[in-house]
Parts: sequence; structure tokens; C-alpha cells
Amino acid sequence: MPRFYCPSPLAPGLALSLPPGAARHVQVLRLQPGDAITLFNGEGGEFDATVTRMGRSDVEVDVGAHHAVEREAHRAVHLLAGITANERMDWLVEKATELGVASITPLAAERSVLKLKGERAEKKLAHWQGVAVAAAEQCGRNRVPLIHPAVTLTEWLKKAAPGERWVLSLSEGTQPVSRQLSQGPVTVLSGPEGGLSPSEESTALAAGFAPVSLGPRVLRAETAPLALLALSA
Repeated sequence: MPRFYCPSPLAPGLALSLPPGAARHVQVLRLQPGDAITLFNGEGGEFDATVTRMGRSDVEVDVGAHHAVEREAHRAVHLLAGITANERMDWLVEKATELGVASITPLAAERSVLKLKGERAEKKLAHWQGVAVAAAEQCGRNRVPLIHPAVTLTEWLKKAAPGERWVLSLSEGTQPVSRQLSQGPVTVLSGPEGGLSPSEESTALAAGFAPVSLGPRVLRAETAPLALLALSA
């Protein structure tokens, strides 16, 4: 059954117009009045719904029963991920959402190829949030991970709350991530193409990030955090 993200209050018996993004999706799928769909608003669970009217640019639905279904990962993993080039970052956001990431903060690392400022940064943020919404609709999640504005590591550390922190590292002396697995929330720092700079890694270690390894092979920037998420799902 088609699933749509509807970031507005939902309740059984409510009649409403879908937001523009969901309405366009319904029209692309050529759904008709009487067709059943599923709605979720990110606040927990999902709702049955029925299409009641198809306009030229709007879609109306009746909301049905609520189902307290959650498909979240066992552990909340927050990615602080080095910004990779163009479609690789899209792919990371999409697959991380499918694997249950709690949030993603794009890291403007020293070695990031893609540099974002001003209006371009705002457009990219909106684009990545849209990628996360589409992935949540597809994979069955009822909560959409928040994509935070891009920051440098220094900026992130100034605002970050205390908590468990890991940094994916190729340095000697790292512990296999399998030895670090537990149930509490964790922030995972990963670098862009070329990895974190020595100064960034030193800063992370001084800030309490525990260095962890995913094994003897060198993984691509967009693969490494996904491998960790798969272990934590």
C-alpha cells in the first residue's frame, strides 16, 4: 500500500488535503477516489486513509484507524558525516534512513569536495531532507530522521550535548566496533573522501570520541557509516 509523509496533525475521522509533495506523489501514481493509502506524520505510528477527491493540483483524503507500529532501529545512531560529492551524499542519506539512522549532520570537513554556503547550503539541506522523507516512505519507517544544517567539527562541538561518541578511524590502536556495541544512543563521526584531516581526528579524540574500526578493509566514505548502521540496526 502506498505510504505518504504528512507532517500535520492526524486523527481518525479527519478529512484533509495532502501537502503538495504527497499530493504530487499520489497523482504520479494515478491513484483514484476510493483507493487506500497509509499516512504518517513522524509523531509515531501510521494511519489508514482513503483518497476521496483528486483535483488538478490537490488531493483530499479521509483519515482512518491509527496503528501504533514502529520500525525503528534498536539503537539511536546520530551520524556526523563528512559531506561527500553530490549523488554520493544523496545515496548516504537515503540508505542511512533505510537502515534506521536517528539524525544526520552533514560535516563540512577540511577534505570535503562539496563546499556549501548561503542559499546553496539551504537548498541542499532541503533536498537531503526530501531524500530522507522519500526513503522513510519507501522503507516503512514512521519517523523521518532530521537532517541538520551543515557545520564544521568545531562548530558542532560548541553546541553538542554530552553523550557516547565514536569516530571511524584507520589509525592504529582502534577497537573493533563490535566491542563497542550497546543499547544507548551514540554519535558517529565519519569523514568525507580522503577521510578526516589529522587535526580533525585529533580534535575529535580530545573531545571524547572513541576511535573504532570496521575491519581491515578501507571502505568508501559513503559505505563506512552504513556498515556501522547495519551492525546497530
